[in-house]
Amino acid sequence: MQYTLHQLRIFLRVVATRNITRAAEELHMSQPAVSIQLKNFQKQFDLPLIEVVNRRIHVTDFGQEIARSAEIILNEVYAINFKMHAHEGRLTGKLRIAAVSTAKYVAPYFLAGFMRANPGVELALDVTNKAQVLARLEENSVDFAFMTVPPEHLQVDALPLFPNRLYLVAHPDFLPSLPTDAPEVFASLPLIMRERGSGTRHVLEGFLLANNVRVLPQLVLTSSEAVKQAVLAGLGCSVMPLVGIRNELASGRLHILPVRGFPITSMWSLVSLSAKLPTPAAQAFLTHLDATRDATIAQHFAD
Repeated sequence: MQYTLHQLRIFLRVVATRNITRAAEELHMSQPAVSIQLKNFQKQFDLPLIEVVNRRIHVTDFGQEIARSAEIILNEVYAINFKMHAHEGRLTGKLRIAAVSTAKYVAPYFLAGFMRANPGVELALDVTNKAQVLARLEENSVDFAFMTVPPEHLQVDALPLFPNRLYLVAHPDFLPSLPTDAPEVFASLPLIMRERGSGTRHVLEGFLLANNVRVLPQLVLTSSEAVKQAVLAGLGCSVMPLVGIRNELASGRLHILPVRGFPITSMWSLVSLSAKLPTPAAQAFLTHLDATRDATIAQHFAD
């Protein structure tokens, strides 16, 4: 057999994602390139590794066995590299992190110092929606996740970072003569919301339920950036995290609307599976975070 480590990595991503397109995105490869390498890998085995049924990928029992062996092999390769660089006094390995879309305003600040101090560590940072972040955690394909509402259906450890403050914001044209009581405010303004399942919407729905406020969103969008652009264009107002709108508030392009009970808050956290044993790179990041977290928050996120 003449399979390569590269083919093993590709096969493991396909097994984890059950989707060639998604595997290609995570590997930063084209879909045809992944398909070719997967086909070449399959040629080296007499039994099928995967089957496609109704356009869905299913991993055979034999494929599962090969995937487990592939994971062991790749872990050993990482261990060899780690030991080699450890003798040289350098940390190496891969740090895999998923982050909800709004965390693009948060995660880089906690990662920058660590990556500068450890150039031998390879960072894979996937910024996506919450559903995909939960999928990454559930399939055990990441070391950590940056999010605000940890999942209840998984056994996870959540390291609190700092409060995530949410405000009702709008284009300046919406400012004159607004009420301050939540029922009247949300009844009088067109509301733009995130999709169901997002952390921002989860916290907002909790506030609305607690205050007996019923709203019918005018527009539902699937990313924080899309929501912000819609609000900037004057399509309506929205409840948004402060971390993502600081520049727009400072420039006057967005304004905070005064509503009793606001801001509402959640907590930015670094989440990991409780049963997951941290890799050397993951453990080193936790150690770094413990030493630098307060200074990072004071420098970049102090209100």
